Amino acid sequence: MLVDGLSEERIRWENTVASLTECFEWLPGDCLISTGFVSYLGPFVSNYRQELISIWSKEVQDKEIPTSPNLDVKEFLADPSTIREWNIQGLPSDGFSTENGIIVTRGTRWPLVIDPQCQAVKWIKNMEAKNSLRVIDFGQADFMRVLEQAIQLGRPVLLENIGETLDPSLNPLLQKAFIKSGDQVMIRFNDKMITYNNQFRLFMTTKLSNPHYAPEISTKTTLCNFAIKEQGLEAQLLGIVVRKEKPQLEEQKDNLVLTIASDKRTLRELEDKILHLLSVAGETLLDDLDLLNTLQTSKATSISIQESLAVTEQTEKEIDLAREGYRPCSKRASILFFVLNDMSAIDPMYQFSLVAYNALFMLSIDKSLKRTKLSERIDSLNDYHTYAVYRNTCRGLFEQHKLLFSFHMCVKILDAQGKIIPREYAFLLRGGIVLDRENQPDKPVSWLPDETWDNVTELDKLPGFHGVVSSFEQLPRDWHNWYISTEPETVPLVGEWEEGCTEFQKMLFVRSCRPDRISFCITTYIVRNLSQSFVEPPVLDLKAVLNDSVAQTPLIFVLSPGVDPTSILTQLADSQGMSAKFTTLSLGQGQSPIATSMIEIGAKEGSWVFLANCHLSLSWMPKLDKIVETLGSSQTLHPRFRLWLSSSPTPQFPISILQAGIKMTTEPPKGLKANMKRLYGLITETQFDLCQEKSKYKKLLFTLVFFHSILLERKKFQQLGWNVVYSFNDSDFEVSENLLQVYLDEYPVTPWESLKYLIAGVCYGGHVTDDWDRRLLMTYIQQYFTEDVLTTPHYRLSSLPTYYVPRDGSLESYRDFIAILPNVDRPEAFGQHPNADITCLIMETRNMFETLMSLQVQTVSVEMDEDKEHKVMQLANDILSRIPETIDYETTERLIGPNKTPLDVVLLQEIGRYNALLIKTRDSLEELQHGIMGLVVMSRELEEIFACIYDGRVPSLWLTAYPSLKLLGAWTRDLINRVEHFANWAQTTHPPLLFWLAAYTFPTGFLTAVLQTSARLWNVSIDSLSWEFIVFSTDESAIIEPPMDGVYICSIFLEGAGWDKGNGILIEPAPMQLVCNMPVIHFRPVEQVKKKVKELYHCPCYYYPWRSGDQTRSAFVVAVDLKAGPQGPDFWVKRGTALLLSLAV
Repeated sequence: MLVDGLSEERIRWENTVASLTECFEWLPGDCLISTGFVSYLGPFVSNYRQELISIWSKEVQDKEIPTSPNLDVKEFLADPSTIREWNIQGLPSDGFSTENGIIVTRGTRWPLVIDPQCQAVKWIKNMEAKNSLRVIDFGQADFMRVLEQAIQLGRPVLLENIGETLDPSLNPLLQKAFIKSGDQVMIRFNDKMITYNNQFRLFMTTKLSNPHYAPEISTKTTLCNFAIKEQGLEAQLLGIVVRKEKPQLEEQKDNLVLTIASDKRTLRELEDKILHLLSVAGETLLDDLDLLNTLQTSKATSISIQESLAVTEQTEKEIDLAREGYRPCSKRASILFFVLNDMSAIDPMYQFSLVAYNALFMLSIDKSLKRTKLSERIDSLNDYHTYAVYRNTCRGLFEQHKLLFSFHMCVKILDAQGKIIPREYAFLLRGGIVLDRENQPDKPVSWLPDETWDNVTELDKLPGFHGVVSSFEQLPRDWHNWYISTEPETVPLVGEWEEGCTEFQKMLFVRSCRPDRISFCITTYIVRNLSQSFVEPPVLDLKAVLNDSVAQTPLIFVLSPGVDPTSILTQLADSQGMSAKFTTLSLGQGQSPIATSMIEIGAKEGSWVFLANCHLSLSWMPKLDKIVETLGSSQTLHPRFRLWLSSSPTPQFPISILQAGIKMTTEPPKGLKANMKRLYGLITETQFDLCQEKSKYKKLLFTLVFFHSILLERKKFQQLGWNVVYSFNDSDFEVSENLLQVYLDEYPVTPWESLKYLIAGVCYGGHVTDDWDRRLLMTYIQQYFTEDVLTTPHYRLSSLPTYYVPRDGSLESYRDFIAILPNVDRPEAFGQHPNADITCLIMETRNMFETLMSLQVQTVSVEMDEDKEHKVMQLANDILSRIPETIDYETTERLIGPNKTPLDVVLLQEIGRYNALLIKTRDSLEELQHGIMGLVVMSRELEEIFACIYDGRVPSLWLTAYPSLKLLGAWTRDLINRVEHFANWAQTTHPPLLFWLAAYTFPTGFLTAVLQTSARLWNVSIDSLSWEFIVFSTDESAIIEPPMDGVYICSIFLEGAGWDKGNGILIEPAPMQLVCNMPVIHFRPVEQVKKKVKELYHCPCYYYPWRSGDQTRSAFVVAVDLKAGPQGPDFWVKRGTALLLSLAV
């Protein structure tokens, strides 16, 4: 009987022995690679892991170390039954998650898991539940005591919400600093020696999606990247949709998984038991009844299980095939989640929970239209869920990001369908980068700007676009007509390009030549590929938000400047009968205990609690995080309780609250009409009739409302609007309205100067920090608060006839008048030129594309990565070959001699700064090349330079010498020209005839040196000198000798106006003319300050287009007096007219 029993096992064991013998021979190499995998590959994504394993395998084979031909680390380090057990416990079933499970459980160092969606936390809690797992975080007062007990008792501990640093008290534990004392293992922990139990396990997790840990943390822990990937999420969502649509199928699948896992585990246990009984049987082998019974049982069970496994595994394949029909739904849903996930890179408040997303997906399955035909059902579900994601996300996005979100969603969906060509999409975002224009085809027409020609010549290099350059050369008139058309995106392209291009490819022509129209192209593209609904964001409905929430859900207002949600929340409380149970608190110093008490009382009594301005109490946010977590798991929470929060965007706001809550952005309405309508909505009948001087009050109230709306909306014009963006708010309007009422009642003669000073100088002016913005504010108030407003019928508030002060009437009549105002604001309403809209649209497009570039996954595949590295290497080589050598400082100083003039000092200072920049640029590029070749470690600084060069941006390291908004190609050419300017001067030591002021890193220092030269010559104080400006009416070529005093300045640009060279006055710019080149200007120091002439416009001159400058330096250089022409200076103040030393192109 024994022989029969063993003979049945013999064949299987012999096969196993043969297999094990072969595996044993490969063990050295397999162990080496697997050890490296667990030790080093935890932080990396799947494709990097596979690439590194391939490299290691080749190295091992080259060293002739025996290794498996096709090593699968997952199979080597974990048996299938263990992996199935992990899957049952909540570990996603994809390969990447399995690898993570192995790293977490097999590493010798305690694991630190990057787990933004809490997948690892869920799995660890289920896996270790049977071992009395303790869950703690650093915020708990007793976390050290809990750890100490767990170490002694051998309990597993999960330490959640780790930041970017670890508590030093954990060091002995992380370093496993054990001390052997007799038979016991001891460890010094919490300032005392305690017994260490070998059963103790420590798991650490962080919710940060991209933490930056110091190198020493990597040596103390096993870092593991558990951030969910598309493949893993797709598998999970497939399970959800099949469980909803075909519950019996998914139930059968779940049962089969459990059965297969159980059967294989039983087989393994029987094998182990037989081997164990054989090893301990000794000489009484034939008499061992237990062994005989086990063999009989094993034989019967083995046959039964083998048959069962064959059937169940075949059934599993059939079920999987049936489930595959729903794969398109899970794929789409997975794509959409990662679109949401990308948004967190744009704003720290854009955080989305996988748990909440799964709930939304299930809701979509329930609510979408049911169809009998599977393909129609899938289309119905995909369409419904895609819009549900858009609708639910939009309420938590700022207005400027809503079109971006739709486009990003659209591109990702189409990319998954193979409809997006990566190189074309990259060109859309980056445009053309030209470093060397010497090898560029000559521009065939003068009307095309240089940067546009850069785009066209680079577009010509893309597959499918060869011949674009020759088309511009052969058909210049046709292209000019297309270029100057109002809406080029709706006009057919020239020649064969209209028929030969896809819709996306046509967009690249608009991007290259008319970037101001690209947002309209994007809108049309979204409408055609998704639907009209995706470009019409739903209006925020607070009542609907309330209905979507439960007591455990925090409701979060993400604040923008100038808006306070308190009033709309109060109105909602009134409409819901909660006004008596609605408490508010503005957070700040010392308010934390009160806030905690309010939440506790509210949770019991079912009231609403509103904690405003959470960004002012960041130190209390971890405590609030714990409170919200407690509320989430509370079973005794009053169902009517709601916790409302408001905060400005801040990375310190707890991620878990953002993920658990419903987010809403609060922004002022867009447009003059909407703002005026809202302000008149705040005024009651009683308030409107309160003032005794009713006629005056009504007229001036209307002008005040218009004034407030103009100030708010002017920011849309970017640098032509305000130098600094200000948070004008309702409080400014309310105080000003109150002042208006009081002063009109108090004084029989209208106190204009007092009103203007208090309203513009104090109420609104209190926000204004820039002197030129203050001038603009006063210009508006001078126009709107004048006696003419009261005496002139239909007093016009702008050059457009639409905006005027209506006749006296009731409050309702003013509201009716506002209702018929245009929905879309023309620039003239603000005193701007129509070109201002073009500038605004170009800046919006640039910001959108820069943001979308930041969302691009760094590495999609190894091949694309190599292509990327090749491109960056090539660009680095081009830049290195182009940038000039440093200027010889010592020789220049020697040639100048000991008697240095102020201009000589400036020259030497500039040479020193440019030499430092050239050395820094060259060194960083060479180091980057070494990094790409693998000769040095790619530091974070080198990674940033790599990304910038690939995206065509200037690395921040290179912008320390002087600020610039230019892209990489233009910046490189500009740098070459700047160095050449000083190299030529240094060579002769004679100042140039024409000074290029933009070339100076500190132009104010140069201008001071010019004044100093004149002060020394005339023997007067430099403080007694000022500037006189003479604009030449001749070309540069006509200037052949330097001035007697002062300097000739060339290459200055005028923005927000045109220039009449013959008459020497400011004029209206030509259509689409955003900037114009100014003639040479003579900057002449004068001793006597002349009386200001009224027709002169005091024009600010800025170093570059970002007029506010940055934290390190101001952009303002000097104010230049220009003849204002018949329109007068105030006209150009409202235009935002300014001189620029350099442009963004």
